[in-house]
Amino acid sequence: QVQLVESGGGLVQAGGSLRLSCAASGTILSGLAMHWDRQAPGKQRDLVARVISRSSTYYADSVKGRFTISRDNAKNTVYLQMNSLKPEDTAVYLCNAPLFDAWGQGAQVTVSS
Repeated sequence: QVQLVESGGGLVQAGGSLRLSCAASGTILSGLAMHWDRQAPGKQRDLVARVISRSSTYYADSVKGRFTISRDNAKNTVYLQMNSLKPEDTAVYLCNAPLFDAWGQGAQVTVSS
């Protein structure tokens, strides 16, 4: 059974940075597509970033240039570095392994203005 555990959320002022981590167990992340999604209150869940390999990444237009997705295969962990945060980035961020339809519990990110 694949389990994903997020960490690193919190409260930050606009313009600040946070790094989210998604640690996996039950599978090897290397080579797998991994997603970070987010869901704000009253809004649909949206894909924020995706990584397959170092050269194959995707970012939503709203975060392009500010967020970076990466993976550490030795630690079986995927990261989301978030810089220049804006109040509209406030949401629960979820790590997802689509191949297994596995989701983490979510990490709350709150950006104050």
